[in-house]
Amino acid sequence: MDTNKELKLRCWIDIDGKKFFGTGRAQLLLLIEKNGSLSKAAKEMGMSYRKAWAMVEDMNQRGQQPYVELHKGGTQGGGAELTEVGKKVLTTFQKMNDKITETVQQHKEELLGLI
Repeated sequence: MDTNKELKLRCWIDIDGKKFFGTGRAQLLLLIEKNGSLSKAAKEMGMSYRKAWAMVEDMNQRGQQPYVELHKGGTQGGGAELTEVGKKVLTTFQKMNDKITETVQQHKEELLGLI
């Protein structure tokens, strides 16, 4: 009998037992950087502006330093950009996630073959 086996792995950071940062927030930061806008990033992710704003506020408050700088609207409209710390967190998380994925891929077939 053929069975479909998958190896799934997710990585995130908890602070005091509560989820703080993972692939979803990394994607949000990436899209803020790409679009220069929290609302555009939220829309591209298919999430409400309110949820995206709450995620940014949580990162900004619980991180050592703010990750996103929000600019209030005016005649040109508002905007958002990553701080230097936000850029470093995103880059470091992406590098780490890439290495984890690479390691899993190297051993996946062998492990799944044993199961």
